Amino acid sequence: MTEKKTSTHNALKIRARAKGKKPAFVRPESWRYAKFSVSWRRPRGLDNKVRRTIKGWPPMPSSGYMGPKIARGLHPSGYEEVLVHTTAEVAYVKPETQAIRIGHTVGMKKRVLIIAEARKLGITILNAKEVKATESEEKTAADAKDAANKQNKPKQKRSIFSRLGAKKQ
Repeated sequence: MTEKKTSTHNALKIRARAKGKKPAFVRPESWRYAKFSVSWRRPRGLDNKVRRTIKGWPPMPSSGYMGPKIARGLHPSGYEEVLVHTTAEVAYVKPETQAIRIGHTVGMKKRVLIIAEARKLGITILNAKEVKATESEEKTAADAKDAANKQNKPKQKRSIFSRLGAKKQ
């Protein structure tokens, strides 16, 4: 297991170094015409200089720029990302090789539950926003608030007329 971990770690280092050497692939002629966006489009013309790899023109993406096969699809931390939306999905994650990313549509209440479950199982969370209070702290705070409200506000006796919406004369 440690042998695989070190090879993955080395592969991540190689991938980071290769990424620094990789050129920014821009759309050919995007520097010349404003109507062309900078985002890459594969040149298909017969006489296109980039497609023909003419000297002096920018390089075209190729498989030679790929990182090591072991490191492909991994997060920079070395974990494989798993997208999670419910607490049930957390149970299927392997803490040794996988880390969770909580979906952006998950609300704060469910996010708190997912974070608590992941921490209990020892799973790494890639996008854990710091939650102000955990669930148990929220419950105790809500109970204390309810108790304070009950002590401060005595119940008012209302007549039957006020309940029916009639005005006092």
